Amino acid sequence: MTVEEALAQKGTYEAGHFDVLIVGAGHAGCEAAVAAARSGMHTALFTLHLDSLANLPCNPSIGGTAKGQLVREIDALGGIMGELADACAIQTRMLNRSKGAAVFSPRAQIDRNRYSRKMKSMLERIDGLEIRQGEIVKLLVDHESGTTCVSGAVTRSGAVYTASSVVICSGTYMQSRIIMGEVIIDSGPDNLFPSIGLSGSLADLGVPIQRFKTGTPVRLNARKVDFSKMEIQPGEEDMPPFSFVHEMSELRPIRTQMPCWTIWTTEKTRQIIHENLGRSPLFSGTIEGTGPRYCPSIEDKFVKFKDKERHQVFVEPMGEDTCELYLQGMSTSMPEDVQVQMVRSLPGLENAVIQRSAYAIEYDCIDPTALFPSLETKMVAGLFCAGQINGSSGYEEAAAQGLIAGINAVRFIRGESPFIPDRSEAYIGVLIDDLVTKGTQEPYRMMTSRAEYRLFLRQDNADARLTPHGYRLGLISEARYLLFMSKQEAIETEIKRLRQTVLPPSDTLNNFLTSCSSTQVTSGVSLSDLLKRPEIKYKDLSVVDINRPKLNDAVTFTVEVDIKYEGYLKLEKQKIDKFKALEARSLPLNLPYEEIKGLRIEAQQKLVKFRPISLGQASRISGVSPADIAVLLVYLDAKKRSCS
Repeated sequence: MTVEEALAQKGTYEAGHFDVLIVGAGHAGCEAAVAAARSGMHTALFTLHLDSLANLPCNPSIGGTAKGQLVREIDALGGIMGELADACAIQTRMLNRSKGAAVFSPRAQIDRNRYSRKMKSMLERIDGLEIRQGEIVKLLVDHESGTTCVSGAVTRSGAVYTASSVVICSGTYMQSRIIMGEVIIDSGPDNLFPSIGLSGSLADLGVPIQRFKTGTPVRLNARKVDFSKMEIQPGEEDMPPFSFVHEMSELRPIRTQMPCWTIWTTEKTRQIIHENLGRSPLFSGTIEGTGPRYCPSIEDKFVKFKDKERHQVFVEPMGEDTCELYLQGMSTSMPEDVQVQMVRSLPGLENAVIQRSAYAIEYDCIDPTALFPSLETKMVAGLFCAGQINGSSGYEEAAAQGLIAGINAVRFIRGESPFIPDRSEAYIGVLIDDLVTKGTQEPYRMMTSRAEYRLFLRQDNADARLTPHGYRLGLISEARYLLFMSKQEAIETEIKRLRQTVLPPSDTLNNFLTSCSSTQVTSGVSLSDLLKRPEIKYKDLSVVDINRPKLNDAVTFTVEVDIKYEGYLKLEKQKIDKFKALEARSLPLNLPYEEIKGLRIEAQQKLVKFRPISLGQASRISGVSPADIAVLLVYLDAKKRSCS
C-alpha cells in the first residue's frame, strides 16, 4: 500500500514525516533509535506501552557467555546497553574464568524495573528522538524504477507516518500468544498487548514468515523462601564494567551486591513432571512454534536427558526494591496447578508463593536469509529488521542487531555504503552473518563456539576492535576517542617495556620463580618471557619489576593476555588475513549465477536465493562447495580481465 492509498482510507490522517521510524522499543529498538537520532536523523520510536521500554521479560540479567562480549562490542560502537547495565547491576560475575581469557564473559544481574526506567529517561532526553505509544499495523511502500521502497507506516489509530527508512524491532510480539497448559491467550510477554497485523503486512511485501517459541519461568515472593537450604552464589567485585567510560574513568556506579542461590531439582520434581506430561502443551501438539535448543523447558530437559537425575536451578533477585525472585532453569508451559507442585518440590521452596506464572510464548518472526548483512530486507529497500524478529534470542543479540540496523538505516538515507562488521572483528559480525547466511530453524543464541577467531574477539579488547568504527560513524565523541587512543598507547608502551626489560639471574629472581612453582633461570630473561609462563601473572611480577608504572586494570589485563597468547595470536592473524582476502572479493548482487559454467545446480540455486555480497559469504552458504568458489574466482578474474 502506498501513502496515497493509506490516506484515502476512512479514518486515517497524515501524522507527520520522520527520517527513520523504529517499530518496537525493546533492546533492539532502543539501540536503533539512539543510533539514528545521535546521527542527526529525525527519529520516531513506536512502542505498544511506554512503561515497558527495554523490558527484561525473561531472565533479569545482561551479559553471560558470548553475550558479555556482545555488550562490550555494543558499547565500543557507541551503543547504550553497557552503560545502563553498569548503572542497574545488582550482582556482577566474570564467567569462564577457568577456561582462559579468550572466553572470559562478563555477566550482571540487573534491577529489572530500574533498567527500564533509566532507558525511558535517557531516550526522552535525546535530541531528535520522539517516543510514541502506538501500534504499527501496516507498512507503506513506493515503487520507483522497478524497486520497492519503504515509505512509512500506519498505526492502529489511523495515523499515517511517512519516513525515508523503517526499522522493525517487534521482538516476540507479532501475532503472539502465551500458553500455560490448556490455557491459550493472545498476548505478548508479561500480559502486554500482542502486535496484530504487522506480520501480515510483512508477508504481503514478500518477506518470509516463520513461527518460533520461547518461554519464561515463574516468579516467587522471597518472603516464603528458605535460603538456608540453598547454596549461596555471591557476586565478584573484580569484574570490570561493561562501559568503556566507566572502565577508564573509574566512575563505575557502585552499590552493594545482592546474592543469588543455586539448588537442584529432586526426584519428586521429576515424578511430578512425568505424571503431567499429558497436560504439557509442548508434547500435546498445542505449541506450534520451534523452541530454543539451548534453553529448553524443564519438562523438555527431563524427557530429552533421561540419564540426568537432576537439573540445576538458579534463584535470582529481580531488583533491590522488590521481593520477586526468578527461577532460572525452570522455564515451563505446564498448567498453573502443576507449576505450584513443581516449584514446591525444590529445596527451600516448599512453601513458595508464585507471583507470576511461567508461560510459553509463540510469535511470528522472519526468515533472516531474507536480509542483507546490513539487515536491510532484500524485498523492500530501506526496510530493516533487528532483534528477535530475525529469529535470534536474547537481549544482547537483539541490542547488537538494533545498533547495526539503526546505523545502516542512516547510511541508507545518506546514500552511503552499509557498515557490516565481519566475523573476524566482532561477535556482532558472527551473529549477523550466521543469521543472514545460514538462517535458523530455532531461536538463535550467541555462543563463543560459533566464533572462529574468538582469541581475537575477547571482551577486554572490544574497544580496540570497534571504537575506531564507532568514531568514524559519529557515535563516539571526540573526548572518548582521545581516551581510547590513550589506552591503546598505554598498552603498546607497556608491552614494549616488558619485552625490553631483561632481568639478570639472581637469588631474588629465582626465589620468586620458586614461589610461583616456576623453573629457575641461569641467564638473563625478559619480563615478557616470564609473563608467558602460564603459572605467572602480571600482578605477580611486581616482586621483581621494581620500575613498574601505575596502570589501569583494563590496560594490564590486555597486556597480559596479548603477551601470554602472542604465538597463538600470530597464527590466528594468518587465518584472519586469508578470511579477509575472500571477504574483500565482492560479488555483484545481479551476478547471473545460472549462466556461470561449472557451477553445480544446487550452488546456482542457493547463490540466486541468498545473493551473497562477497566470496567469503558465498563460501559459508550450505550447498556451495569449495569447488564452486573456485569456479566463481575464475569467472570473476576472467570478467575483470575482459573489462580492463
